Amino acid sequence: MDQNTNKSVLILGANSDVAKQCILQYFQKGFSVIAASRNINSLEQFVSENHLNSKVMVLSFDAVDFDSHQKFYDDLSVKPHIVVYAAGFLAENEKALHDFGSAKQMMQVNYMGAVSILNIIAMDKSNKNLERIIGLSSLSGVRGRKSNFVYGSTKAAFTTYLAGLRQELRQRNIVVNALVIGYIDTKINQGLVLNKNLIMQPDYVAKFIVNAGHSFTIVPDFKWKIIYFILKILPESLVAKLP
Repeated sequence: MDQNTNKSVLILGANSDVAKQCILQYFQKGFSVIAASRNINSLEQFVSENHLNSKVMVLSFDAVDFDSHQKFYDDLSVKPHIVVYAAGFLAENEKALHDFGSAKQMMQVNYMGAVSILNIIAMDKSNKNLERIIGLSSLSGVRGRKSNFVYGSTKAAFTTYLAGLRQELRQRNIVVNALVIGYIDTKINQGLVLNKNLIMQPDYVAKFIVNAGHSFTIVPDFKWKIIYFILKILPESLVAKLP
């Protein structure tokens, strides 16, 4: 724990269920946590209930308010060693196909907001602290499937961005990871009919984030690893038969 006492982690979109578990686990490893979210009231309540006030700073961050991102970063009292982009938005595919507002919201939160703030953070060469950037992506972005391809396209774009960012930052010894995640028992998936045998708990997924190694693609749970590799190699004719 002592080795991380002078290190900080910035969690963007920190009000998600997985992000809250990351706050707890980073705290347990000795990190100071900057938890940023659009809904700071809920976040402040979570921090208070878990007696984390001394080690967790709560800030307001709106992923889709692009013009505010530079000031948000400039105003950070401590530049982070680790950055986790956990902001996300999901609309059902049918709604996204008929309501561009829903599709646009997914594009802005899942991809555009990430590129906006992460470019600012990554290109600040004066921050000698930065050692890792972690983005939360999804198996929905591995192949286009008719049930969720609008959402999946935003995650595919995000994964591709992270892959290029990893190459860009390699010479500065900054690691970039993409968490390619399957079904999680979180509020974003409430109301969806999901296979219960494949649902992961937020604290389980958080462990893979907090303990991320050097590999670019990290797929929590062996069942999802199998699904990931099958999706990667499946012929288009068979992908078309998937829901």
